[in-house]
Order: sequence, then structure tokens, then C-alpha cells
Amino acid sequence: MKSTALKIRDRDGENPREQFAALPWRRAEDGRVEVLLITSRETRRWIIPKGWGKPDEAPAAAAAREAFEETGVKGVVGDTPLGDYRYDKLLKDGRVQQVTVGVYALETTRERKSWPEKDLREKMWVAPDIAAGLVDEPELQALIAAFAP
Repeated sequence: MKSTALKIRDRDGENPREQFAALPWRRAEDGRVEVLLITSRETRRWIIPKGWGKPDEAPAAAAAREAFEETGVKGVVGDTPLGDYRYDKLLKDGRVQQVTVGVYALETTRERKSWPEKDLREKMWVAPDIAAGLVDEPELQALIAAFAP
């Protein structure tokens, strides 16, 4: 399935790579919406779960899979992306690859106590306005700040 992510050029003039992300969310007991942020493995910055799709995997399914692997949450993922954001990924050879990330809302219905990357990341549930202030990418900040399920 083809992503709706924007096609832009990376620093070397090539098409960017595409990743898929989930914006896990839930309603707190008082009815407020909370979103889930995690830390990246290397820089420990606050991000949302994201990763590469697999062959023949729908973008929304890839986002849901990454959310489980990185945060232990499962739920109902939207078929339509909330939007896209871009970031620069530093490759092992020192080059910079621009990556476009399609973001899908994931209404969390289950949170496991154990998951594949539990020992590699921290996670926290926060209000969208707080989450928007914690992530670095301006386009992601805007997506999270505007999120209203």
C-alpha cells in the first residue's frame, strides 16, 4: 500500500526514505486526552514510536506494529494519516538522510507490562500541548498540538 507521505528530496537530491509513526492516545479518568511519548534509543530525545514499513505492510499497520514494539501499546489505528513530518537521520557512514514520517492516530486499548524495547526507552503519557513542547521537530509539534480525537 502506498503512503500518502510527501515526496521531497534529501540533502543529496534523492527521494527521502519513508517511515510510519503512531500517535498513541487515550482518555484519562477525568476525560482529558493524553498522548504517549517515548525516548529515542541513542539521543534520548522525546519522540513518538516510528519505524520502517515491511514489504506489503500497510502504513497504518506498520505504525501500529512500531507502537507495540517500542511502547507495548495496542489499539485501534486510523487508516488515514494525521499528517507528515520530516527529520534528518544521521546514517552510519556520516551522511544525512531526510526521512518523511506519516503519522497515524492509535487509540490505545491495551498497555502491556512487557514489550520488545522496554529496557531501551522511557515513556510517558502527557497532554497533547505538553507533548508538543517536548518534541523537537516543528511539523510534529504542530500535529500533536492540533490533535483532537
